[in-house]
Order: sequence, then structure tokens, then C-alpha cells
Amino acid sequence: MEITYKDSKDIKPEDISRVFMTSGIKRPYQDLDRLERMLQNSDIVITAWQDEKMIGIARALTDYSYCCYLSDLAVDLDYQKRGIGQKLINMVREKIGEESSLVLLSAPGAVNYYPKVGFAHNDRAFVIARAK
Repeated sequence: MEITYKDSKDIKPEDISRVFMTSGIKRPYQDLDRLERMLQNSDIVITAWQDEKMIGIARALTDYSYCCYLSDLAVDLDYQKRGIGQKLINMVREKIGEESSLVLLSAPGAVNYYPKVGFAHNDRAFVIARAK
């Protein structure tokens, strides 16, 4: 199985929807208009593909000089535990360079994953939750 990676926003909201739905991540996968806005307003979008099927995505917002927020990291459950998430993270890190920190808010089910791929736990995060 050869996985290819693309650094492009030239993807369909339907592809993102399918990955969000099959990955277990909680995202508004049924709202294609919102997914399109999420895509277009991102600074970095890197995707993983097997043939013509998107199986993973990393989506980030950054200033490329100090901080990068990894807003989404999702891999289809059928393809997890194969290093795809780690590869997506590494590709984001390459794009942002050594001056930028990579930060994220973990989904509850992924809390134990992130320390395994190089993230340090930090209990100083604060959130004002979205209304919808």
C-alpha cells in the first residue's frame, strides 16, 4: 500500500467530510459549506491519499514565524497506526520551520497519542467554546 501526500487546498469538502466521519474526530462533517470555509481559511493543508481516496488530513493556521495551531489531524480509522498521522505532523513542522511552535487542542480520544509523536502536555491552555 503506497500512501502519497499532497500539500494543496485543491481538495473537495466531500473528501474532508469522509475523513472526518471515518476518523472518529468530532467535526461538522455533514456541513460541506463550513468545511469549504475551514479549508479555504487555512494556511496549511496537507493530505494523505491511497490511490484516489483521501485517508488523512492535517490543517493548520500559522504566522510562520512564532506559532502554528494544528486545528485538525485526522486519519481514517482503517489506516491508523501506520505512521500517517506522524508523517502529516512532520510535514507541517517542515513547512513552519524551527522558529514556530506547533500547538493543538487534543480530542479526548487522542490525548495519549500526542506525547508519543513528540508533543509535550501543557495545562495552561484556555478556550472560549464555539456557540455552534
